[in-house]
Amino acid sequence: MEIAQRAGSGRKRMSRAEREQQILGIAEEVFAERGYQAAAMDDIAQRVGLSKPMLYEYFGSKEGLLLACLERAKRELLECTSAAAASAESPEQLLHDGLLAFFRFGEDHKQSWALLRNESAVPGMELDTELEGIRRQQVGFTSDMLRMSLPETDEYRMEAFAEAIIGACERMALWRENHPEVTPEMATEHLMALIGPSLSGEARSFSEPAYSEPASSEQTSVTWEPLGRTTRSPESSSHDQG
Repeated sequence: MEIAQRAGSGRKRMSRAEREQQILGIAEEVFAERGYQAAAMDDIAQRVGLSKPMLYEYFGSKEGLLLACLERAKRELLECTSAAAASAESPEQLLHDGLLAFFRFGEDHKQSWALLRNESAVPGMELDTELEGIRRQQVGFTSDMLRMSLPETDEYRMEAFAEAIIGACERMALWRENHPEVTPEMATEHLMALIGPSLSGEARSFSEPAYSEPASSEQTSVTWEPLGRTTRSPESSSHDQG
């Protein structure tokens, strides 16, 4: 009897904020396991240890509960990527650590990631807006990272780069679900191998002098190919053979 009273008093001492976090954690599990449509408020209430009317008092509706889950996932994602970027000592490390934090978030917060990626199962304009808001948040964060390493790049191009990187991150995260052997570190290296040379080339385009025509047609000419490879022109090859 005394134990039951202590347990009961312990539950009463839980603050509203603590209770909300408890509900959100369990709701994320249920939504991730069953999907939004099949998830039942009765099941969530039972797992939390509350009555269904009390659950509605906290969040108003199942949609309101899902929105609260998405808002928490959005906040946690920004916190972990920002914390990773804060300790970077170079622009390259900044991008690398930001990407690694993104993939680790998906690894360490599987329920949150399941909510973020499974947008096709979420109906309603408000929910779609919330999901797009998370994407916009990460695009803005990525733009800020890129701006540090590419300060001369115009805003439209910067935004295009950020959109492409976030799209690649999402697809890479989905690809990892079919390849569980791919670690967050491996996924980061794959993406850096794709993105790194392009960003390096963009940076060089502002530091290298403008190209000018050779003084003589007899002078050896060089054309540049992707990733810094060079190819001699046919006219220079004929001179070499001679």
